[in-house]
Amino acid sequence: MSQRHSGYNRLNGGDRYCTPSWVTMALAPHLPKRLRRIWEPASGDGQMAKALRHLGLEVEATDIDRGVDFLSTEKSRSPVDGIITNPPFELATAFIEHALAVTKRNRGFVAMLARVDYDSAKTRGDLFGHCPQFAKKLTLTRRIVWFDRPGAAPSFNHCWLLWDWRHKGPAVLAHYYEIPNECLLRA
Repeated sequence: MSQRHSGYNRLNGGDRYCTPSWVTMALAPHLPKRLRRIWEPASGDGQMAKALRHLGLEVEATDIDRGVDFLSTEKSRSPVDGIITNPPFELATAFIEHALAVTKRNRGFVAMLARVDYDSAKTRGDLFGHCPQFAKKLTLTRRIVWFDRPGAAPSFNHCWLLWDWRHKGPAVLAHYYEIPNECLLRA
């Protein structure tokens, strides 16, 4: 299956694609119940952090544009149970590897938003098939509209990729179909 060009121009300034709230809410039923404090290290305009707070989680939202370079930071300001983010496309592998390293000590959780075929690359086998912490792939069956404009027709499918240092067994495949209206947040 081929991809068509979406008509979107890549943005300058840090690969800024702010995640709509529904995308974060789709992740909610798949979060471990033990999560209380989350680090969102590429928080951009804060939409994902807002949605996570709506779920009752305490969120430390940082961003390179506000002086915190996740890849150069060994730990969050205070202990966290997990790291959840939409990493910059070009740095996704580095973000995943670093998040796994940061959460290893406390046997935490990691969720990263990525294109649906991200786990298909042969060079990423150490993050998926050969990684016992890889717990779930949550495929979004609704495409993300990154920029609100008339006639927006995104061409890429996305998924949440989940790692958990407490996971046992094979990874699970899940699909998001619809979020009830009462769960949707206004941007």
